[in-house]
Amino acid sequence: MKEKEKLDNSGDCLPFNAPDDDDDLLSQCHVYTFRAGGKGGQHVNKTDSAVRLVHKPTGLTVSCSRERSQYLNKKLCLANLRKKIVLQNFVPPERLPTKIPASKVKKRLKEKCERAIKKSIRRDKNFFE
Repeated sequence: MKEKEKLDNSGDCLPFNAPDDDDDLLSQCHVYTFRAGGKGGQHVNKTDSAVRLVHKPTGLTVSCSRERSQYLNKKLCLANLRKKIVLQNFVPPERLPTKIPASKVKKRLKEKCERAIKKSIRRDKNFFE
């Protein structure tokens, strides 16, 4: 599983289109069930109701233990996996640099001029001492 996590973190994955049908998407995943802890009482603590899906093509991992039912947790996992696939496929638009306003340029040049005057005064004092 570590190799797939490295693949996922590298960002070199090709865009992947998830199938529309839940059964098709589920067939592309490893399904792991385990005991969920936390709220829910004895039913949650004694049954393997938590679900973890590992998507084989992309290496994405999603787990859910919110509900008491394994079936409902699997449905939630599939929904979360679809969201993760969409986020992985998102390519941000190229950012165009904006022009610096004239007032900012004037302000920066004024500050540079003031700094230069201070330095020249300091330089002259040290020269004569």
